[in-house]
Amino acid sequence: MKQTNGQQIIQIFESWSPKKIAAMDGDPIGLAIGTLNKPVSKVLVTLDVNEAVVDEAIENNCELIIAHHPPIFRKLANLRTDSPQGQLLEKCIKNDIAVYAAHTNLDVAEGGVNDLLAEALQLKNCEVLVPTFSEKMYKLAVFVPEDHADELRQVLAGAGAGQIGDYDSCSYTISGKGRFRALEGAQPFTGEIGKLHTEPEVKIEVIVAESNKNKVLRSMLNHHPYEEPAFDLFALETPAKEMGLGRIGTVNTMTLKEFAEHVKTSLNAPKVRVVGDINSKVSKIAVLGGDGNKYIYAAKRAGADVFVTGDMYFHVAQDAESMGLHIVDPGHHVESIMKVGVTEKMTFLCAERKIDCTFIPSKLSTEPFQFI
Repeated sequence: MKQTNGQQIIQIFESWSPKKIAAMDGDPIGLAIGTLNKPVSKVLVTLDVNEAVVDEAIENNCELIIAHHPPIFRKLANLRTDSPQGQLLEKCIKNDIAVYAAHTNLDVAEGGVNDLLAEALQLKNCEVLVPTFSEKMYKLAVFVPEDHADELRQVLAGAGAGQIGDYDSCSYTISGKGRFRALEGAQPFTGEIGKLHTEPEVKIEVIVAESNKNKVLRSMLNHHPYEEPAFDLFALETPAKEMGLGRIGTVNTMTLKEFAEHVKTSLNAPKVRVVGDINSKVSKIAVLGGDGNKYIYAAKRAGADVFVTGDMYFHVAQDAESMGLHIVDPGHHVESIMKVGVTEKMTFLCAERKIDCTFIPSKLSTEPFQFI
């Protein structure tokens, strides 16, 4: 296993949850405190950053904190160490703890907050509730000698080509014969200068996302045995890959009351607020982590019977009730599901790259509310 630094850890994280997919303009994501130019062996994963969480990072010898909620949400007018926020920043800096925030990009990311919530609620046939980002897709077709096809397929998959939904390493192969003549000055992998040569080849086709296009092409060119590889890259007219906030799916039909109990159990919520007839039957469920007030109309248009979200305002709840949309509000803090989710994902990604780094989910609750 290789030792690593903060920059490498965040590069791995952003390969999964890149900044560009953030759903909010001006979202204060990225490095908030400290530096990533240092060795990192332990990372604490948390929903929020408060003084107790920083103490937890210190106790666990963590050099980096990855948080969902940015510790600096609005620009600072000053940095006073006699204020609570100033004391928090001072403690991080004095103990050389960097803090990185992944907010709405982690909400949108595949396998991020909203997918974790949907999975916990056991939603089936899930789709994005509110599309916020689309990415153009390409098809790469490359010709390679038969004996090198398996190696090149692995290289393409390792660069991120061939990812379709929940599948990776997807490709299609056609066999044929390639013909060429190497001219003076060439250094052919096979064949002779000045003579027409026929080589058994295969054509490998893979899907490539626009954001990954240059990386895939570089990897293909660097590992292809030919001096001048023959390849085609087509922009696809098929719908672009969509990502976004929230998820919508189905559960087995049950009453609203039964579903509310299911939410409490699945999301470890001590209490939930419910809008609607608790005896009505429900099966189509929308879920959106955090504050989902502005998305009640999107949930209704998508055909949801119930919208599971937090921080529901009084008048918005009345609007939802009037349009026949049931609400189950388990609070904002259910986003803490990301602590274990991010820990598991980053542990897997680092192990895959043989990177030696330990990820620790915070054991502290940052829920400010008590239920009596």
